[in-house]
Amino acid sequence: MKGFERENLLFSLCGLNCGLCVMRLGNYCPGCGGGEGNQSCKIARCSMEHGNPMYCFQCEAYPCERYAGEDAWDGFISSRNRKRDLEKARDIGLDAYNAEQREKVEILRFLLARCNDGRRKSLFSLAVNLLDLEELRHVLRPIREKIEEEDASLRESAAFAAEQLQAAAKKRGIELKLRRKK
Repeated sequence: MKGFERENLLFSLCGLNCGLCVMRLGNYCPGCGGGEGNQSCKIARCSMEHGNPMYCFQCEAYPCERYAGEDAWDGFISSRNRKRDLEKARDIGLDAYNAEQREKVEILRFLLARCNDGRRKSLFSLAVNLLDLEELRHVLRPIREKIEEEDASLRESAAFAAEQLQAAAKKRGIELKLRRKK
């Protein structure tokens, strides 16, 4: 959007964790305020109309009707936790939130580099986005061990990582599947 720019491209204005999106990691998306950005973002337009807060939680109108219900579908990245993540960033502070996000980005990069058999990008992105950092650290230990100690093939590593992440998600009642618009 013309005139809308952001410094933090890990965490969007509306609460999406853009740093955990495979489109962003692959340099296919500039984010809502990087370079040309998302030209049709209604929330960026709303921000500009409300004094340019960098995050919706900084707006005097937050939470507004945009956060009244859970988003019904996902894009390239899950939008399920937008409100929760905005509130977490507000509560623990942006520096602490961004530090967690940077660690999650490194976990996702590891999974994509060492466990992606070409069919797991969305699953890994969703898992890293939706699971808590402590859960991810816990799940990552056996994955690393499997890869390093057993000299597993890429196919075996991918299957094992997917199994571990699915099990962690299931414990929390999280489905690791993008919800598509019907």
